[in-house]
Amino acid sequence: MNKRASGVLMHISSLPGKFGIGTFGKEAYEFVDFLVETKQTYWQILPLTTTSFGDSPYQSFSAMAGNTHFIDFDLLTKEGILKNEDYESFVFSNNEELVDYDILFAMRRPILEKAVEQFLTIDELTQDYAAFESDNHSWLTNYAEFMALKEYFDNKALPFWDDKKAVVREEETLAYYRQLLAKEIHYHKVCQYFFFSQWQKLKNYANQRNIAIIGDMPIYVSADSVEVWTMPELFKLDNDRKPLFVAGVPADDFSSDGQLWGNPIYDWENHAKTNYTWWIERIRESFKLYDYLRIDHFKGFSDYWEIDGKATIARYGSWQPGPGIELFNAVKEALGELPIIAEDLGNIDDKARQLLQEANFPGMKVLEFGFYDIEGKSIDSPHRCIPNSVAYTGTHDNEVINGWYDNLTLDQKKYFDAYSNRKPIEPVSQAMLRVLFATASNTVIATMQDILDKDAKSRMNLPSTVGGNWQWRMKKEDLTQDKKDFLIKITTLYQRGNEKNDLFY
Repeated sequence: MNKRASGVLMHISSLPGKFGIGTFGKEAYEFVDFLVETKQTYWQILPLTTTSFGDSPYQSFSAMAGNTHFIDFDLLTKEGILKNEDYESFVFSNNEELVDYDILFAMRRPILEKAVEQFLTIDELTQDYAAFESDNHSWLTNYAEFMALKEYFDNKALPFWDDKKAVVREEETLAYYRQLLAKEIHYHKVCQYFFFSQWQKLKNYANQRNIAIIGDMPIYVSADSVEVWTMPELFKLDNDRKPLFVAGVPADDFSSDGQLWGNPIYDWENHAKTNYTWWIERIRESFKLYDYLRIDHFKGFSDYWEIDGKATIARYGSWQPGPGIELFNAVKEALGELPIIAEDLGNIDDKARQLLQEANFPGMKVLEFGFYDIEGKSIDSPHRCIPNSVAYTGTHDNEVINGWYDNLTLDQKKYFDAYSNRKPIEPVSQAMLRVLFATASNTVIATMQDILDKDAKSRMNLPSTVGGNWQWRMKKEDLTQDKKDFLIKITTLYQRGNEKNDLFY
């Protein structure tokens, strides 16, 4: 990322379409065309992994498996796997601007089951599926077994399954369930084939048009995940697979009690003994999905906030040393130089800054943070951006620009208006995007809600809350020609236009 370029942050779930959630179908290809038309270089998305309770892409049943909500039924129909009548009468949403995960959970499963059943009758696809199964054997079977068992036990979290021998993977017990749940296990495998097949075709379409995908890797996995089930030695757990310690952060601007994420803490000593094999494989698999990888909560690799597993708030944890540069040296030795972005936000101290410097990854700048200080001394002020950084107006955890501006003090509003030379008739979102694209950061990423000039209701996530998050979707008609023209104008004016096919690593 050593050339001036720009991109758009827009998760798959937020794409428009008729299936209640964004998918890998027609609208995703049209979004790539929009990026090409507006001279962008990057499409940044959130994690593609499965979602669990709360619907957060940062709490997944698997670090490897894909979110089957993104499978597009029309594409399956084109391959002869489904028929239009299998799904055209279903109502997947009551509001085209909001994802209703309860409806999706109920509606999509019978359609996918029919697709899997029909898939088994199409001989020309079985060879491709066999190759997929072989290429992904390291995680696919374990994931499918975990999901089949989880469903069998009424979708309870792992430590609360009714059969404790299944929780601790007693071999005779697993053999029994493999036979009992063979059909369900196969279902989950084939759905992963659908997911990866559709995603790779979409990614190829983007890459062929000089659009690179920036993916996102959460630092932690869920306590209710196949990794905790199959590799408990990599986490600090008790004998029942319950976390002894969980992750989060201390009190911050989002919460006076801190953020209690609930993810199990890694046993970094055991990771070191394996020379970080699991991390190497996780990152290797991530680069099959993405061209660039943003690693969430980079601070946790220098020091992490450790909270008692029985705690109800995050305030009373403690900082513990992370693996540091040793981890990234092991990754580099195994995989070479990789285009990684470090999410270096939050409690960043000298130790975290030192790790970022040693790893030589670009960090992040969030301009919304920069304008809280009306003296211009914030490290996130636009004039403090450096070339080796990725600048944003805000991330998925922040307010959209209009909501952010509405909550500023009068002095902060005056400071922003003066700094951006904003005229009274200019939308705040456009003024902020102008400032973003003018920064010295080599890479800038604009949030789609801000390009569309959406209000506060379009916020993607409010940290430390459950419910009402991860739901926003765009309406196709919101992307008007004048909004495209403005994006083209600032992209060209500040020399970020994607003119050459030389931006891939």
